[in-house]
Amino acid sequence: MSESGVGTNRAGTSEAWTSGTCPASAEDLAGRCHELLRRQHATAATAESLTGGLLGAAFTHQAGSSATYRGGVVSYAVDLKTSLLGVDADQLAEHGPVHPSTARAMAEGVRDRLGATYGLSTTGVAGPEPHGDQPVGTVDVACAGPAGTRGERLRLRGDREQIRRSTVTAALELLLDVLRATPHNS
Repeated sequence: MSESGVGTNRAGTSEAWTSGTCPASAEDLAGRCHELLRRQHATAATAESLTGGLLGAAFTHQAGSSATYRGGVVSYAVDLKTSLLGVDADQLAEHGPVHPSTARAMAEGVRDRLGATYGLSTTGVAGPEPHGDQPVGTVDVACAGPAGTRGERLRLRGDREQIRRSTVTAALELLLDVLRATPHNS
């Protein structure tokens, strides 16, 4: 379980937000992801809940992103996770929308439905109130790709916007880790 603090990424470095849309570190991470995706002739798609499109914005901030970013689904409402992304309704009823298995299913669903090499998802509780038994700052991110699906549970601190922004950074770091582990990233 990763622990992240206010305004810091998983590596503990601070984030500077620019233009009110995307942290400088997220722009940098998205740029590195874009470059590795391009080299691998691969694409990414996003399934977002609590980030509400911020992750997609980080991808599309990159010049030439149409070559590597297929698109995204913002499935903020629980029923859309089922109807648009194929998350099993029984699984959602049992675990809820904030759960590692939900994040994994979202990533797999968006990868499949948007025809991408990699699917990246975010779900969690940005606040200001807890969601069910999940406290504010509980976040799940996942990345589905040819080698399988990898997810992470995060416990983030901060206000609503800080949690959302830290989630974008964490998701991009996860994708970057997966891309770097792919053998054909020459």
